[in-house]
Amino acid sequence: MICKRWILYGRVQGVGLRHFLRVNGLRLQLEGYVRNLPDGSVEVVVQGEEEKILKLKKIILQGNGFSRLEDIQEDDFPIGNYGSFHIEY
Repeated sequence: MICKRWILYGRVQGVGLRHFLRVNGLRLQLEGYVRNLPDGSVEVVVQGEEEKILKLKKIILQGNGFSRLEDIQEDDFPIGNYGSFHIEY
């Protein structure tokens, strides 16, 4: 089990990206959350099997048809008790 934190930059707010990632995170049986940040970026904290996390990253890079990812910052993050994959407000 690993945990990653991604900050997504570009056209990532107001385009349904959080809901899109929540649906895919749940489908992949991952834990964590996605939330908008005040600077217009989106934070994703995801925990689970490395293979499933890589699948979610590929989904992020492909986008939802409305988002436009310009950059992604990736860091290792502490393992936590996040429950299911959810949207934080």
